[in-house]
Parts: sequence; structure tokens; C-alpha cells
Amino acid sequence: MARTPAELAGAEPDPPFEITFDGRTVTALPGQSLAAALWGAGILAWRTTRAGGPRAAFCGIGQCFDCLATVNGTPNRRACLVPARPGDAVTTQEGHGHGPLGV
Repeated sequence: MARTPAELAGAEPDPPFEITFDGRTVTALPGQSLAAALWGAGILAWRTTRAGGPRAAFCGIGQCFDCLATVNGTPNRRACLVPARPGDAVTTQEGHGHGPLGV
């Protein structure tokens, strides 16, 4: 009988919690990055380029900046590096996240 890694290690993870993405409730697990939680919910893009093209995690290790998202009102957060926390509000980021600054 196959056992999960958590069972093999005798781990008892904390219970799942909720975050939101553009107002939609998403379930996240302790230790997940925001990108992992979004992917797990079937959300495949959370940023658009200046030209409107969809973007999400590409490298998954914080090197490429494709996974930028607005998290709790702060733009340009790398979703692959930010740990999901209960109540986080992630919103789609349009372009480079500096629209109001005119940059």
C-alpha cells in the first residue's frame, strides 16, 4: 500500500486555510507559496504584460519576475517566493504594477 510523504515522515500538517484571488476564494496549504496555491486552484495566470498577454510562474525560483502579483495591495510581489498566509488577497497585476506612477 502506497503512503504519502507526510505519512512516511509522521508529519501532521496544519489545516488548509483560505486566501482570495480577484475576490474568488482559494484554498491554500501550510507551506505553499502563493503561486502553488493559485496553480492548485487551477488559476494559470495572475499578471498581464503591457500588451495584455497572460503571465504566471515561469521559473518558480524567483529569477524571472513573470509571476508578479499584487498581494494585499502591494504590487510586484513574486508569487513563487511569497508564502501564502491566511486571508491574503491576491489580485491580477496589469503590466509592471506602476500604472498610477506613469513609469
